[in-house]
Amino acid sequence: DMLDQAIERLQPGDQVILHSDQGWHYQMRQYQKTLEQHQITQSMSRKGNCLDNAVMENFFGLLKSELLYLQEF
Repeated sequence: DMLDQAIERLQPGDQVILHSDQGWHYQMRQYQKTLEQHQITQSMSRKGNCLDNAVMENFFGLLKSELLYLQEF
């Protein structure tokens, strides 16, 4: 899965923050335990506050546009 693939790419000393919504799988204890084992900080949007995610949505929208669609902004 996505988390396992990301963990495989980590280098010693990497400081990782994983931002997500409040989906049930991100709240599962096993998922959180895996993050803790690999020293990954979990950042989760507050319930009912879509503005928490706005900055990340904007960043990934630009990243997708520039890298995937090869358009510069």
